[in-house]
Amino acid sequence: MLGAWPVEQKKGGDPGIDGTILFRDDPKASKAEQIVTQVGGGTTGVKDVRDLRGVLDREKAAMGVLISLQPPMRDMVAEAVSTGFYEHKTIQQKYPRLQLRTVKELMEGEAVERPSNVAALDETFKKAPESRKKLGHQKEFGL
Repeated sequence: MLGAWPVEQKKGGDPGIDGTILFRDDPKASKAEQIVTQVGGGTTGVKDVRDLRGVLDREKAAMGVLISLQPPMRDMVAEAVSTGFYEHKTIQQKYPRLQLRTVKELMEGEAVERPSNVAALDETFKKAPESRKKLGHQKEFGL
């Protein structure tokens, strides 16, 4: 639904990231920006929003999305809003840094506010470069 790439989990504690979306907002930057996604199971609360905010800071992520089954409570929305905005480096457009979405909203087509493919180079599913075809003949194996 989001086009996020799942994060490989290693043994140990939960790092708080269920998926990532990579994009470049500056073609000259050596490292892509990331949007981290976190899926809240069961009931979610303001603690989950604060935890994701900590993950954004720890991972130096541009943005984050918390996906839950139930609509967010007022204190969750207030915490997400207090996180501020991410400003695109090229087009200077602002996006909410931490966004709350329900599964229902995503299923109904409500998107995450993020730099579009026009404004940014989406690298989540980066294609491998095409191989160069060698012209000539294949050697025969004398079998």
